[in-house]
Amino acid sequence: MQIGELSERTGVSRRSIRYYEQKGLLRAHRTDKGWREYDEGAVNRVLNVRELLRSGLTVEDIQQVEPCLAMDMADFMSCSDADHAIAMYEERLAVIDEKAALLQRHREELVRRIAILRTRSGADELEELLKNAQRADKTRA
Repeated sequence: MQIGELSERTGVSRRSIRYYEQKGLLRAHRTDKGWREYDEGAVNRVLNVRELLRSGLTVEDIQQVEPCLAMDMADFMSCSDADHAIAMYEERLAVIDEKAALLQRHREELVRRIAILRTRSGADELEELLKNAQRADKTRA
């Protein structure tokens, strides 16, 4: 099949498919006219790469399990060539946990700053009301 059909069957853009090929995650054969042609295994490869990227893995992570990419995802999870996959998943999970902790710290700081600004804004409004009340009292007197 050509790249357009592979794109349609997988829902992955042609640009992404070319990128996967560039990174060694997918292989195409060239026709006499220079067009890319893919075999049926390319469908599973592209779908697996897409799912692994959605899981938070990087292309570099996925390259480590490249021999298993042509399998169905169910079979992929038990691929004997991917014995080191658990360590890879755990490493990526640790990176994601670090990023999540950093985002949580940023969130807490923003919430704190918003609370301070709202408190000050409320204090400024109260102060303005008091000044207006004092002015009103002076003009009545």
